[in-house]
This record gives sequence, structure tokens and C-alpha cells, in this order.
Amino acid sequence: MSDWETVPLASLVAPGRSISYGIVQPGAQVPNGVPILRVGDIRGGRISTESTLRVEPAVEAAYSRTRLAGGELLLTLVGTVGETAVVPPELAGWNVARAVAVIPIRQDVGAHWVRLALDSPTVREMINGRLNTTVQATLNLKDVAQLPVLLPSEGERRRIAAIIGAFDDKIELNRRMNQTLEAVAQTTFESWFVDFDPVRARAAGEADESIHERLGASGELLAALPDSMHQSDGHEVPAGWSVKGLDEIAIYLNGLALQKYPATGDESLPVIKIAQLRLGHSVGADRAGLDVPAPYVIGDGDVLFSWSGSLEVDLWTGGPGALNQHLFKVTSPTYPKWFFYLWTKHHLQEFRQIAADKATTMGHIQRKHLSKAKAFVPPQSVIDAAHKVLAPLIDRITAAQLEARSLGDVRDSLLPRLLSGELIPDMVE
Repeated sequence: MSDWETVPLASLVAPGRSISYGIVQPGAQVPNGVPILRVGDIRGGRISTESTLRVEPAVEAAYSRTRLAGGELLLTLVGTVGETAVVPPELAGWNVARAVAVIPIRQDVGAHWVRLALDSPTVREMINGRLNTTVQATLNLKDVAQLPVLLPSEGERRRIAAIIGAFDDKIELNRRMNQTLEAVAQTTFESWFVDFDPVRARAAGEADESIHERLGASGELLAALPDSMHQSDGHEVPAGWSVKGLDEIAIYLNGLALQKYPATGDESLPVIKIAQLRLGHSVGADRAGLDVPAPYVIGDGDVLFSWSGSLEVDLWTGGPGALNQHLFKVTSPTYPKWFFYLWTKHHLQEFRQIAADKATTMGHIQRKHLSKAKAFVPPQSVIDAAHKVLAPLIDRITAAQLEARSLGDVRDSLLPRLLSGELIPDMVE
């Protein structure tokens, strides 16, 4: 709008502060060290603390300029460039890696508004146009300082932020609900299929009614379970169960080098790499042609497992795409999705440790590790009974993620129209 001002980002930095990047060489993981945030921890407007790197206090002390107090704006500078998040108060005392910029914003403007402004298509295009891509995409601090920030009046900023914030709040609510559903599914799975709590309880003479109340095991499941254990392949498992490697219960299809399938014409598929898996969407992804073989085309609800670099197992809900190398698409002609998904998740921390121990630039696992990672497999009657409990949880997780994607699409379509003045906040409200 005509009376809206556009100013360089540097002019909005808090007095006496500057835009800085973090620790250049953080070193190896140190137990009880100072936690630092890396590029992969910042995605979708939020900060993940699930796999935080901790560094020596003496190393972090040299970078006190980027020690977080809470309220700063973070911007990723390398790799997945342009991801933003505002530091919550509980992360005060943390620090950041070299590839993350710390931007302390003046209180009268607020970091949340600047984050919205940097998410506009205009600024996103400007960021992409200024990247140095000689080795990998990199944005320098000089260009960061000159990024344009739209500055309406305080009242207009507040109304626009409230509209966009309503979408963000619902997306965050879905994310937290999914965390709970994931925890319930994994806890139930571990109890029934790893620790064998219902079987051990039956072997100890506990009544089925008590087991049901304590462990959530249905009468159908209890009827299918034995009341004794036996040895199988060196493991103590319920009588009648077998032990198999992960690669025996599921097909782990490795992706393709998709530069062999270049996009041609108007139609193409986004290339799903590790970065897209972590982000949960394919916005800005490379493109591949529609001639990608069908097994390597992924869709909503598929189980993806990044076996190199940042090891993740997730239910993909980012729409159709082409499976890039370093990612497994996990399927099974025999077992239901929840079974191989939760077994793969069960071994994820072990796989991450294997990757971390490799003396290479990018840690990874090999197929032999899938064989060595064991799954305890019950008779079909047990799987059928457990399916009635665990499959709906996985379906609800997928549905919530899809709803969040739809909300994000609406939010992203509204934001540029609000920032351009095409939509007036009072009209939207």
C-alpha cells in the first residue's frame, strides 16, 4: 500500500547488536555440552531440539556474540537457505552453528513480523537470486543485511500477524497432536512387540481383564497371544514368534540418481531428497521428468527412510514426488504399514549411532545393517488384532499432516496478498 514503508533488514536490528553467524568448527558431540542449533533443526517456522549437537563449553565461549537470549530471529545460510524461526525463551543459553544467522530484532518491530516479511515470495526470490552455489547454496551476511522488510503501521502489522498466526497455531496444534499419537503408537508397539508385556503378564498368571486395563491389549489380541516364551535365533520371544531382519519384513527401495531423468516440458515431479524429507514438503525442490519408473514415484502416506547424512524415518505427506538416492521407500507385500514403520523407527537411534561412528564426511548405514536389525514377528492372528489398534493411529497421524499441509497452502496464498495490500486485514477478519 502507498503508505507502507520498505526498509533493509539491517535497519531493524536492535541497537548495539549485529547480524552474526555462529560456531565455525563445533567439533564432535560432547555429553552435557552446550547445545547448538544447526540448519536441519530449523524448518517450517519452528525449531526442532530432537537431535541437538552439544559442544565443548570452551568452544562455545568464543562465540558469545551468537549466544541466544530468546526472541532472536534465526535464518539458515547454507544448504536449505531461507528457513526462519524465532527463538523461544526456553532456548536461552543455546548457540548456533556457522550456517545459521542470528538476527536480534528491535522490540518495537518484533522478530515475528520480520519472519513473516522474509517469508514473502518477493524476498524468497531475492534470496534465491543472491545465493552462491559454487559448492552448495550459501547466503552471505552482507546480502542478509540488505533484504527488504515491508513495514506497515503497527496496527496493520498486528492484524496481519493475527490472521497468519491463526493458521500457524492450528498447524502447531496438529504437530503436537501428532507427537502425542506417535508416542502412543511407539509406546504401545514397544510394549506388545519388543518387551512382550502382555505375554509376560499372562505367563505370570495375571488375569486378562487386568492386562487389558493396564496395557490396552484387547480381548482379541490376548486370545491370540501365548503365555510362554521360547528361544529363536538367540532371542527370547513369545512361543510361536520368529525373528527376522528388517529387510525380510519390508522392501527398502533405494532412490535413483535423478539427473538421469531431467524434467522436460511443463509437467514434472519434485525431487524428494533428504532436505525435503526433513522439511516435509517439496517447495523449491529440483525437478525430474515424468519418465521416472513407477516404483520410484512416492505419494502421500509412503514411509521414507533417509539412510545417509541426517537419518530420519517419516510418513511422507508432501504430495507426489520422485525418490532420490540416499532415501529408502519402505513397503511390504506381507506386513501392514504400521508394522514395518514402527520397527524401522525402533532401530532408528541405533542406525544413527552407526552413522555417527563412521569416519566419513557423511555418515550412513549399509544394507547389512538392515539385516542385522531384528524384528520379532508374531503369527498373523496377533498382527490382525494389533492392526485394529495401531493402524488407526498411523492413519490419524497422516490425516493431521495432510490437514497441516492444506492449512499451510492457504496461509502461503494469503500472506503475499496481505503484504501487497491486495487483501485488507479488516476484510479478511
